[in-house]
Amino acid sequence: MSEDWAAVAQAINARLAELGLSQRDLIERSHVSKAIVREIQHNVTQRRRSERTLEALSEALEWHPSHLSAVADGRTPQNVGEPVMNSYDDVPGRLAVIEHQLREIVGRLNDVHEIREQLDAINTGVETVLEHIRPQPGQRGH
Repeated sequence: MSEDWAAVAQAINARLAELGLSQRDLIERSHVSKAIVREIQHNVTQRRRSERTLEALSEALEWHPSHLSAVADGRTPQNVGEPVMNSYDDVPGRLAVIEHQLREIVGRLNDVHEIREQLDAINTGVETVLEHIRPQPGQRGH
């Protein structure tokens, strides 16, 4: 699969505008040469860039280290704080990703449990109200 350097350039430019940063700021933050930043930012030369260059630019833009690599490869970028998996052969990295996803699932399940408890309490309250307003046997409704 070929890299989409136009998408990378667009992502960088949009993020610079979002953060209110200039090209000079990006160069200072990333420690990537002006020539390389310019080539990538303006999509002048379409060639594979080192992972370290893309990581440095991603981190300088306050993204996950693999953000720009994902954009170039047409994948969905990871969120900041998510573990990095360098390759499918990177077993520790893959395990870290799985652990992170499991923690997210457990958190969502806990949220669902809390909502269920709240709904049970509401249901109990509704049943109590209905018991008070239902006519008792032998009483006439109005």
